[in-house]
Amino acid sequence: MAAPDEPCDLMNLTTLALLLLSPLLVWRFYSRVKAMMGRTRSILSRHWTGVLVFWAMVAVAASEVFTRIDLLAWLLVGAAGGIGYGVWAFRKTRREVTPEGYFFTPPARLGIAVAMLFFARILYIGIDMYAGTGKTPHFADSPINMFAVGFTGAYFGIISAGLARWRMTLKKLAE
Repeated sequence: MAAPDEPCDLMNLTTLALLLLSPLLVWRFYSRVKAMMGRTRSILSRHWTGVLVFWAMVAVAASEVFTRIDLLAWLLVGAAGGIGYGVWAFRKTRREVTPEGYFFTPPARLGIAVAMLFFARILYIGIDMYAGTGKTPHFADSPINMFAVGFTGAYFGIISAGLARWRMTLKKLAE
């Protein structure tokens, strides 16, 4: 125990706060993602936005590591896995046409697992920066980060593309 006249070690208090708040942060993120994986109204413009955003995520990462073949390979392996996982998940996605509109329900466990994988990498980088070696880590320097970006972007990009295609098919049938 520190003597009353010694200053409190701020590093230890901050570390303790980080250790206590991290599970709360993880639980909050999990709760938000779980809520988003329920029955959702299908809006075509959101599906196209998802396609653009998630595939842009993979493209930007590829542009960052284009000259580093090892990291590019991890990104592409992650994207290939995400495509396969996304196709499988899209087949399990329930799609409904009701008088109220179009709805879809993605397989919650699959989407939550992918989102948590990506969140875990972001959290790891944050903790690494805090515990730090004195240098700021570059996100694109890690094969695991590249795999996570490729997998996450491809998975959600495929789900969005599948939903957009489903809606476009319904639109053509209605004409």
